[in-house]
Amino acid sequence: MDNRHIIRYLGIIVSITAVFFSGCEEPSGKADLGVPAPEINLGTTIGSLVEVFSIDTIGVEGYGLVDGLNGTGSLECPPAIRTYLTQYILKYLPDYNVGEYINSSDTAVVHIEGVMSTSAAKRYFDVRVSALAGTQTTSLEGGWLYGAELKAAGNFGIMVKSLARAKGAIYIDRLGGSPEDQRSGYILAGGQVLDRYKINLVLRRPDYRTANFVRNKLNERFGSGTAKAISPGYVELVVPPEYVEQRERFVSIVKSIYFTDTEELQNKRISTFIRKLAVSSEKEQSEIMLEAIGNASLGKLSALLNSSGEEIRFHAGRCMLNLGSDKGFETLREIVMDSSSSYRLEALEAIVAAASRNDATSTARNLLREEDFDIRLAAYEQLRRLDDIAIRQSPIASSFYLEEIVQSKNKSIFVSRSGQPRIVLFGVPIYCRENVFIQSSDGSITINAPAGHEYVSIIRRHPRRPNVMAKLESSFELGSIIRTLCEEPVRREGGGHIGLNVSYSEAIALLQRMVEKGAIDAEFRAGPMPKIGPIIKK
Repeated sequence: MDNRHIIRYLGIIVSITAVFFSGCEEPSGKADLGVPAPEINLGTTIGSLVEVFSIDTIGVEGYGLVDGLNGTGSLECPPAIRTYLTQYILKYLPDYNVGEYINSSDTAVVHIEGVMSTSAAKRYFDVRVSALAGTQTTSLEGGWLYGAELKAAGNFGIMVKSLARAKGAIYIDRLGGSPEDQRSGYILAGGQVLDRYKINLVLRRPDYRTANFVRNKLNERFGSGTAKAISPGYVELVVPPEYVEQRERFVSIVKSIYFTDTEELQNKRISTFIRKLAVSSEKEQSEIMLEAIGNASLGKLSALLNSSGEEIRFHAGRCMLNLGSDKGFETLREIVMDSSSSYRLEALEAIVAAASRNDATSTARNLLREEDFDIRLAAYEQLRRLDDIAIRQSPIASSFYLEEIVQSKNKSIFVSRSGQPRIVLFGVPIYCRENVFIQSSDGSITINAPAGHEYVSIIRRHPRRPNVMAKLESSFELGSIIRTLCEEPVRREGGGHIGLNVSYSEAIALLQRMVEKGAIDAEFRAGPMPKIGPIIKK
């Protein structure tokens, strides 16, 4: 055999070996995933043809009037802002005496700023409220913003389009003691987005045929009405219902969808990304690519559910659940219930986002009995999103929610300091001890229960007339104490508690003090403060 025949023979052997190791699988469906696959041309994705314009957040600002300040406001108001506020108020209340309203020490002109999300699932957001520099306002404590327009940061004027509105009670944090600066505070979940924001695809090379093809491809994948070809270079997208709370994931999937399909190409794509999900560090992107391909990926994804690597099982399970597979749910549920897993919270979030309501609620409810408070809190947050009956919710004085959870065996108090203001009682009923005497930091509120008394006495001093006091009685049950503290002084239609109208910020500071003094045998936890950084102005 001459050298040419030997070289040809060796080439055939190498080719057969390559095909065997790259294409063959065991009968069980487990491929040899230990060797990274060579890079091959898998086709053109929509993301390579378009630029995606999807604004996640927008900085907004505005001006408004805070009322109910009991003499801590000011009469000052810059002329330009006075003109604007006069026009704004008269637009809604044409017969109102705006000048008298502004020229009162019980009101203060404030600057409002926040960062709103463009996601349809996040209609409300926190705003920061600050008294204007150079004014005599000393405190916004106890104030209420009745309504204000918010516009894109850097814009100002009655004719400028409003992107959001803001209103609500001013929250000034007292959990660290008396605040040094009472001229600034927050309205928790006080901003409301006015419009829906769509996602725009701009073709790098405008062409009607391509734009229509992209539109048809996306409508076929996500449902009619998802995409609309506006022009040869512009396709508009609406986030489909199943991705309303996963806007960023939806954008990633859109970019990952291939422009053309053949059975051969699809098989190559699936094999490539299955391998990458198993052995590379690009697991998230590989998961997205497989989800973009769709149900054809399920067969090979299921083989990864038996992997010894938890990270691989998590990504495969989440991808399968998003594609409608019950096998994905079962794997994610196992991860959620594994107390040693580092993917518990991510798996729970994936289940709530994509599983059936019954599967999601039953999984989250099981976590309410966990020892780990962070796990219990995450389960509560997810059940709240699902509006589940495990959370007993009641509004208090149109200011905040009192939420009570029976299933938890550990007694804890959680108070929010961003998002919807709420006091959450885990493991109700929770009772106040006998023989307690608790006062607020300024001495204006007293909670007193001498030994042997059947009721808790709650006394509040009038903010302007120190000699005038109001006194009510409550049972020792903590929910009753909170209602007596914070409900309005007059009974509402349909009955309910009469209360002392204590603000949310004062109430949660009192709860913290009661726990610290041993009046309540429960753990106290406070959520993070709003994250509103410097607002970027146009």
